Formats: sequence, C-alpha cells, structure tokens
Amino acid sequence: MSTAGHFIRCLAAVAWEAGKPLAMEEVEVAPPQKKEVRIKVHFTSVCHTDVCFWEAKGQTPLFPRILGHEAGGVVESVGEGVTDLQPGDHVLPIFTGECGNCRHCHSEESNMCDLLRINTDRGGMIHDGESRFSTNGKPIHHFLGTSTFSEYTVVHSGQVAKINPDAPLDKVCIVSCGLSTGLGATLNVAKPKRGQSVAIFGLGAVGLAAAEGARISGAARIIGVDLNPKRFEDAKKFGVTEFVNPREHDKPVQQVIIEMTDGGVDRSVECTGSVQAMIQAFECVHEGWGVAVLVGVPRQDDAFRTHPMNFLNERTLKGSFFGNYKPKTDIPGVVEKYMNKELDLEKFITHTVPFSEINKAFDYMSKGECIRCIIDMGA
Repeated sequence: MSTAGHFIRCLAAVAWEAGKPLAMEEVEVAPPQKKEVRIKVHFTSVCHTDVCFWEAKGQTPLFPRILGHEAGGVVESVGEGVTDLQPGDHVLPIFTGECGNCRHCHSEESNMCDLLRINTDRGGMIHDGESRFSTNGKPIHHFLGTSTFSEYTVVHSGQVAKINPDAPLDKVCIVSCGLSTGLGATLNVAKPKRGQSVAIFGLGAVGLAAAEGARISGAARIIGVDLNPKRFEDAKKFGVTEFVNPREHDKPVQQVIIEMTDGGVDRSVECTGSVQAMIQAFECVHEGWGVAVLVGVPRQDDAFRTHPMNFLNERTLKGSFFGNYKPKTDIPGVVEKYMNKELDLEKFITHTVPFSEINKAFDYMSKGECIRCIIDMGA
C-alpha cells in the first residue's frame, strides 16, 4: 500500500490532562515495527475504563495520552515478523493479548498471556518502549497497547483478532472489551445449565452482557441486582426476569435472593467492582453446587471476607478475566455468534456520534446515560 513504511498524519483525540476534554490534534503515526500492525480505525467506542483513566482517580496519571480500546478497523500495514495478518484484513484490536508461546497461551484453561497481559501503566510499545504517536515532534503515550481514539493506531500483532470481513465493524467493535468480558464470564466460567437460576450483580454494559450469556444458556430465572432502578426496564431486553434493589430491603441482599430462590441461585456473576457486592454474589449461591464468578475490579486495599463454612458447604468462587477468551483464538468466534444471529449486539448500542464529537460519548458514559456509544471515525 502507498502508505506502508511511511509516517501517516491523521487526527487523534488526545487527553492532555486529567478530566479535561479530549482535544482533536493532528498526529504522526509511525510505521509498525517488529511484530506490530498499523490499523485504520473505522469505529470505536468508550468504555468505563477509558473514563477512569481519563479522570485519573486512583490510577497512575500518564499524559498526554491517546485512550481507547474498543474498536474495529482494517490493517493498513504490518511490521517485520507478522505472518498471520496482512493489509486489508478486518480486525479488532484487544486490550490484552495472546503471544502463542507462553505457558498461559499453551494452556486450554488460561487467557492471561505472560507477554501481552493488560498493562495500564505502559505508555510505549513492547518492542522498544517507544511511542508510535507524536505531535510537533513530542511523543504521546499509548493506552493498553491499543489507543483507538486515533484514525490510525499501531498495535502488537498478538493483540489483534482477525475477523470475518462481512461483519459490520460499527457493531462488532464492542466485542473487543466489555461485551466479551461479561458474556464469557457467564458462558465460559459460570457455565449455567438450561433451566437454572442466575443472579447478575451490576447492570452496566458488562453485567448486561453477562445476562445475555445467561439468556443464551437457557437460564430460567435471571435476577438483576442494581442500586439504580432506572436500569431495570432496559435489562429486560437482555433476558433479566426479576430485579432486586438492595436499598429497598432491610436485610442483606444475599438473604433476599436465598429466600426468593429456595436456598440460593445456581450461578451468580458480579460485575461492579464493589467488594461488598462480591461477597453478596458468593453468599447468595446455593450450597452444594452454586458457583459465583467475580468480574469487577476492586480497589487496591479491598479485602474479601466471608466465613470458611461457605466454602466447606460446597459453594465455589471463581474469577474471570476478559471472559476467559483468548483474544486471537476465541474472539473471531464471538463475532460469528453475532453473524449467526445467536448474539444480539444492536441492543447494547444506544448512541452514535461522529469522531469530532467524542467528548459527548465521554459525557454519556460519565453520566450513565448510555450502554455503548459508537464513535464513527469517518463521520
């Protein structure tokens, strides 16, 4: 391609400092180096993680930075040693990766690659630690190895999933983070059986995806737990059959659920990051066979406390990272679920804005007014 091997000038939404609106800047994007791919981003979306690191509350501030990690695009060029991708491929960049060589990648049970596991503090590329973005000769930090709030980005090839070229990028772009995190937590880790009951703690995008997984699994009862009653009506679209607002009860919510279900739910999935909700999700599953899955990320100083008898009574507690999906191996299959009409992505997408209005997407997410807002990079 004519741009291969050359710097590309394009627009990017740059976060210059914490909490300040992103600024549209002309940036230079360097050619991909060893094991790297340069991607033309067609559609991206804002995840709650983008907002958290933009606000830099509780995270290590790293500015200027190009955020963004849910996206769909087309490979523009590839660097040395890339053999499984080529220009023109339709791809999803992923915030975590699959090197294919480490023990985790060789394991059928793990997706936590030693080389490419999520690293929120890294501002450069793994190959040389340098940034591929600059403006006026000054480098701009990467984010999660993806930085999709740019018309072009450079990503390690191990963090790029090649997908069906017929899949609409404005829909399947959401598969690259929150959707798969929740969906896989249910389908791959909780594994409810047809006819069983599932409780979902937190009805944001990840929780709704977990509920979608329970619906696909054939769960008979899907109980949504959230402090915001405005979320309950929308959650019905994702298969949620009953709702519990902990604020409306004078007893612990786990006790409420145990009484609702004659001893507890068969499975629960926690998607809030609240350690209190994690304990509730574990203690509300049925003794003997109940399984609770933790998805939300707690604060650094949080501690999980429960009585050991809850384990001895044969309740199981598990954790889930990115839905236990291997990015390159498994994510193309999630896209195929959508193409085969087994998975409905449209109901997750509540807003669409042009790239020039990306700050509106941040506003929608910050105020909890959207599930997912798609940003059209070409509009």
